[in-house]
Amino acid sequence: MTEDKTPRENEILDALRTVMDPDLNRDIVSLNFVKDMKIDGGSVSFTIELTTPACPMKKEIERMAREAVAAVPGVGTVEINMTASVTRSAAGKEKQAIEGVRNVIAVGSGKGGVGKSTVTVNLAIALAQSGAAVGILDADIYGPNIPLMMGVTGRPYAIGERIQTLANYGVRLMSMGFLTDEDDTPVIWRGPMLHSVIQQFIRQVDWGELDYLFIDLPPGTGDVQLSLTQTVPLTGAVVVSTPQDVALQDARKAIQMFRQVNVTILGIVENMSYFECPKCGEVSHVFSHGGGAKTAGMYGVPFLGEVPLTAVLREGGDTGKPVVAMTPESPAAEAFRRIASRAAAQVSIVNAAGRKLTVIQT
Repeated sequence: MTEDKTPRENEILDALRTVMDPDLNRDIVSLNFVKDMKIDGGSVSFTIELTTPACPMKKEIERMAREAVAAVPGVGTVEINMTASVTRSAAGKEKQAIEGVRNVIAVGSGKGGVGKSTVTVNLAIALAQSGAAVGILDADIYGPNIPLMMGVTGRPYAIGERIQTLANYGVRLMSMGFLTDEDDTPVIWRGPMLHSVIQQFIRQVDWGELDYLFIDLPPGTGDVQLSLTQTVPLTGAVVVSTPQDVALQDARKAIQMFRQVNVTILGIVENMSYFECPKCGEVSHVFSHGGGAKTAGMYGVPFLGEVPLTAVLREGGDTGKPVVAMTPESPAAEAFRRIASRAAAQVSIVNAAGRKLTVIQT
């Protein structure tokens, strides 16, 4: 009688238990990532469902899983389907969630002029390109730049009592800039009116089903920031700074503000980190360099990465053609994609910690 060498499911799962998710510090079997396993003789197929389509370790996890299963006696071929289901935030359970939105990410800077909206736009598009459902709420009521930077004009309309978002580059949008009569018309409101319109954007807008909703905050630590942190369950915040000391001083104030209202810092982004001459390739640190990483280390928060100062990045913001969408091969676009992946990984880590899993920070 010939011995049946067909691999068993428990053997495959035991092999996959050696494959670790480096962000969550657990194996993919105990994390329930392995699904839909099928064994046909020596052919093995299964799905690995990650916590974000932008997982920075996606290819490495697939490689390790393939090698682990291929080493099981009797296995001839291995077919892996890589998918993702973004985890839902467990933050702020005492606050009312935004219907249909899994994670809310605030983007703050502490001061103006550091490129916070540029970072917001390009991170959102990068995650949308990875397959995630993404939106941007422009909470800068006095200086709403998102419509221009996303190349969107027009006015929202309502279906029933729900205001419909506008969209471009696969990202849903809502901004005060869609509601003012002229580009140069200032909004002159006091605090209570700011709170009212922000709540309307959050509660009365039909955001659909979103994996990530980015909230582009105004500079500083004022009424809008407090209104949002007190009423919206934020998954976390991304703090944007440039390398010079005056910007980093204000970035540190933003970090302290978020900590005082119990909002997790997902990481720091250093924008305008360096300038690389397009002709000779020489790198110049126009605004100094390394302050973002140093600040991240000082406060024990992740450093998500640095973005170069380039003409194409500036032009993209002025013309509604963000660099990630229109110049994907550029160094700035590559930087934003790396930062978006790291930010998404931090969201997964925060959500896992909220569900009492053992995790590590990267």
